[in-house]
Amino acid sequence: MEPRLKQIVGAAILDSLESPTRLLAARRSAPEQLAGMWEFPGGKVEPGEGCEDGLRREIREELGVDVELGTEVVGPLDQGWPLSGAAAMRVWNVRIIGGEPRPLEDHDELRWVDLTPQELTALPWIPADLPIVSAVVEAARTAHSSLP
Repeated sequence: MEPRLKQIVGAAILDSLESPTRLLAARRSAPEQLAGMWEFPGGKVEPGEGCEDGLRREIREELGVDVELGTEVVGPLDQGWPLSGAAAMRVWNVRIIGGEPRPLEDHDELRWVDLTPQELTALPWIPADLPIVSAVVEAARTAHSSLP
């Protein structure tokens, strides 16, 4: 049985849930050791809050938008993707359904990036997010391969 980690939630914000071609990346402004690196926006789940509700709240607070949740990007742990020895992050593919994204908290830039390994790996991602980036790209590739 896995130890209980601090639960973090993150959003892979896509231009489409059905046929995604772009991902919205967020550049950290703090803390100092992560400033300038790119990540999936999100944050901590509050006590008594479900992961999905926590993700919607975090994205509203950080980017000022409402999102529709798609499928979860399933990680290797019950609690999602390991971030450190103390935290794990569950990530969902989402699309914006209300508002225009802008960096309100924790970020100084947002950028739409093509869902290609070349485009995504050109950004300096937070190391813990790199395997999640690969999983999002692979899921998009799989979705596109089912098209005629």
